[in-house]
Amino acid sequence: MKRFIYLLLTACLLAGASTLRAQEDAGPGNVFSLQRAVTYAMDNSNTIRNARVDILDAEQNVKERLSAGLPQFNGTVDFTHYFAVPVIFLPENFPGGGGEASLQLKNNFVAGLNARAMLFDGSFFVALRAARASGEYFNLELENAQRRVRSQVTQTYFPVLLIKTNIEVLNRNITNLEKLLAETRAQFEAGFVEKLDVDRLRLSVSNLTSQRDQLFDQGENALRALKFTLNYPLDESLVVEDDLEKIDLEIQDAMLTGAIPYLNRPEVRLLDKTLELQDLNIKLQKAAYLPTVYATVAGQQQYQGNDFKNGFWAPTVLAGLSVGVPIYDFGARSARVQRAVLAKEKIVNQRNDVNRTIQLEVLNARTTFTAANKRYQTTKDNLDLANDIYEVTQIKYSEGVGSSIEVVQAEQQLYETQANYLQALYDALVAKEDLYLALGR
Repeated sequence: MKRFIYLLLTACLLAGASTLRAQEDAGPGNVFSLQRAVTYAMDNSNTIRNARVDILDAEQNVKERLSAGLPQFNGTVDFTHYFAVPVIFLPENFPGGGGEASLQLKNNFVAGLNARAMLFDGSFFVALRAARASGEYFNLELENAQRRVRSQVTQTYFPVLLIKTNIEVLNRNITNLEKLLAETRAQFEAGFVEKLDVDRLRLSVSNLTSQRDQLFDQGENALRALKFTLNYPLDESLVVEDDLEKIDLEIQDAMLTGAIPYLNRPEVRLLDKTLELQDLNIKLQKAAYLPTVYATVAGQQQYQGNDFKNGFWAPTVLAGLSVGVPIYDFGARSARVQRAVLAKEKIVNQRNDVNRTIQLEVLNARTTFTAANKRYQTTKDNLDLANDIYEVTQIKYSEGVGSSIEVVQAEQQLYETQANYLQALYDALVAKEDLYLALGR
């Protein structure tokens, strides 16, 4: 059992959440199956919330880009009052004689409305496509975030189940030993066995009880880690309801032998979308070579007068066309295009590396699951055999045809086999989840 405790500590990494002792007091709202834990994390994980915020932000970005290509309307209102009207000096030979004159009245009020519309700008259409593609990119990011959260929940849920199951096994062992201890104590009092036999059983019960108490403490840590992963209140009770031994280990044969579905992995699709965005970036940089055409229409009313009764109104209406033609920038635009091409080349290389990594992960996950499942089946058979041996040994000892040494040996073999079985079951479940993760399921 000491070896089992060590393996358990290694497997669980002492991750955890609230107390296992309070499970009987938990209400139905605090009881979590693995599926419910995943669903809860999907609704409450800040990582997923941020991914959804990115999607909403991308939608607003599309609206912002689209508005740039639509007519822009602006109004202006300007009022000026001159306490001292500016004057100019006229030469002596100016008609009417020299002196000073004013070209401005004391009050000047201008109200105008103008509209500017884009008729052609190559960068606008490319930027709009890029904004829409970025929305698709963030949807893939959300899928990838959900995949990571599911994996994190599974990795923290299984250790809690492992500890819970081991505590149940220890409780059964303690109950059996206490029953055997009572029978042996009665035989000792009747003079049929030695006190050493009673002491051995008392020591076994004490050791198992101590190990169970240690697992309770580890279970509290493991539950606390699960709560943290779920973004669940750390001060509220939580109970896991799944049975470690009833979780299905069966998988489809195609998962072990079929072609590797690279596109099932969101990382690959994210890189494909990144390549699409980079192609648009190249087009955006090339669009800088194209001319831009904008149209402008404006109108305004201007009032001038020394007072607000005897002045005059002067309307103005105009229309204009603005054409911008790039001529030469000493290679700046060309350099930006080449940099965009080089950036795409790095993404292509990154995608190749990701595909090779996925291939390695899938092959390793298949091998690990096959070996773990085989070991699980072996330890399961061994556990049945160890149980039979222990029961026969107890019967022999109770009937006076077996020794206490045989009982102790059978007991230790049973505990070791139980530990091996639970560890093999845990390893097989983790290997299955790792295989699902590698295949993008």
